[in-house]
Amino acid sequence: MVLVEDVVQWSRELEVAAERIGPRFSRKDVRARAGQYLLGLTSRGERKNGWQLAEELGESAPTNIQHFVARAELSADEVRDDLQQYVIEHLGASNGILIFDETCFLKKGIKSVGVKRQYSGTAGRIENCQIGVFLAYRSDAGHALIDRVLFLPQEWAEDVARRHEVRVPDSVEFATKPQLARQMLQNALASGIPACWVTADEVYGSDSKFRHLCEEHGLGYVVAISSGTRLFRNGVRTRVGEHASKVPAGK
Repeated sequence: MVLVEDVVQWSRELEVAAERIGPRFSRKDVRARAGQYLLGLTSRGERKNGWQLAEELGESAPTNIQHFVARAELSADEVRDDLQQYVIEHLGASNGILIFDETCFLKKGIKSVGVKRQYSGTAGRIENCQIGVFLAYRSDAGHALIDRVLFLPQEWAEDVARRHEVRVPDSVEFATKPQLARQMLQNALASGIPACWVTADEVYGSDSKFRHLCEEHGLGYVVAISSGTRLFRNGVRTRVGEHASKVPAGK
């Protein structure tokens, strides 16, 4: 059962979070809109499009929300840094776990940034979609998402006209999903996120540079790898599938 005291506390925490990221916005009215946007994102609505967020906030049209999302000037990575410090303060623990995964966002058209027909693990098949790489943090105190990067396929990265049409910064270059994950891991550790383990699926676990990065920072890891991944066993570098085929039944 949700108590009134809990609701009051949640409301106060939202205000604290809004105040924390407030300095990332140069104008007072935009800072206020950021707080309202946070309120909308944590509302009861299942979908968080402009119309539904506006309705939750008691507005008759999504104009203000859409203007904030599309035109507010801020560094999303700086807000990400604020979030990570908040998570350290409230959830940080030496036995923390960093969790890497990706998800897709199904799309109908071809205009959304990074959209293409590509394999979606979420859907289990090739779909027209965007794919985001995400990093979550887990400790005994709770869990939270702490970073995100939109995967930009190579054909998008090399299409200057298409990039400019949707305002992809010139500084954004093509990077594979494992490369994005390695950068996210380095950013999180540089921010002081306390952790002792990393877990990820095959996309990242099969990347030797990702595993080596974990080892360099003294992090244990439990990751899935493909059967074609080559590892050393008894001084010989062979495919994991070959190792598995030699394991006696029942072992």
